[in-house]
Amino acid sequence: MSQERIISGIQQVGIGVSNADEAFAWYRKIFGTDIVVFKDAATADLMKPYTGLQAHQRYAILALNMQSGGGFEIWQYTSRTPVASEIPIQVGDLGIYAVKVKCKNVTAAYDQYKSQGVELLSVPSKLPSGREHFFMRDPYNNIFEITEHDYWFTTNLGLTGAVCGVTIGVSSIERSLPFYKNVLGYDLNLYSGEGKFEDLAGLPGGNHHFKRVILGHSRKQEGAFSKLLGPTQIELIQVTDRSPIKIYANRYWGDLGFIHVCFDINGFEAHEAICNANGAPLTIDSSNSFDMGEAAGHFAYNEDPDGTLIEYVETHRVPILKKIGWYLDLRKRDPKKSLPNWMVKSLGFSRVK
Repeated sequence: MSQERIISGIQQVGIGVSNADEAFAWYRKIFGTDIVVFKDAATADLMKPYTGLQAHQRYAILALNMQSGGGFEIWQYTSRTPVASEIPIQVGDLGIYAVKVKCKNVTAAYDQYKSQGVELLSVPSKLPSGREHFFMRDPYNNIFEITEHDYWFTTNLGLTGAVCGVTIGVSSIERSLPFYKNVLGYDLNLYSGEGKFEDLAGLPGGNHHFKRVILGHSRKQEGAFSKLLGPTQIELIQVTDRSPIKIYANRYWGDLGFIHVCFDINGFEAHEAICNANGAPLTIDSSNSFDMGEAAGHFAYNEDPDGTLIEYVETHRVPILKKIGWYLDLRKRDPKKSLPNWMVKSLGFSRVK
């Protein structure tokens, strides 16, 4: 294991739903996330601090899009009924508010989604940082931001890849920036501004006054799946003329909504030292290899200054061709090197048509 901390990108965003198979079918149709890395039913023993001190059973699907981007970890309680926020969530509330999905042609995607009956919350417009984007809502009340992007691992007829960032509501941008810069490595300030924003007007609560910062990273792409995951951005948003609520107030991790953003990392000891040095100790740590049925590795969580859950996974084994028992053990490789393109593309054997 490398002692140097490597962040390869956003591996996935966790989405709490009431029916994972139904949600997977919708995301596959709309976002092209048709590569299933795992489907797994198990008990989430280690997450008890965030699930009412009880170990709950769950069913999860990790789905990727081979054009690039992080995946969706579609997560369903099977031992309890997941609950929604009692108060309607507005932009600026504390937690993961929206997931950024990369797009080749924003106008074409908007037209396609309109013809498919997707709930569109805004028309294509420019982000303050210059890229074209629009907002939409899935059938489960989750908001996605379709964002112009120029990085692709492979290309097919689909207009989108998958996750290229998240928008996170914070109570204080000044207090949050050190965490996102020092712990997560988002050291580039791509935009910083304050006021009312036309591109947010179609969102619930979007007419308020905000501070916004869009962060990127200077780190080069390193790690086994870095070419597939690609570069990402984090947008921090602070509402200044109302008191925000915590999106997961009085709810459990795994309840309905965006439950975490997960980073693909290597070098856990170095990473833990960075977290501790920045006052963000790990709150959950699997300490050794965990098993997700078809995938295995080391995972941990900590929190941003407002309690938003951030996951870290060091992947040890991934399925390439499950039918013949072909699994790739990543512990035997140089952690800085990306996998050969053909090997990453072999994940396509797990495509669901």
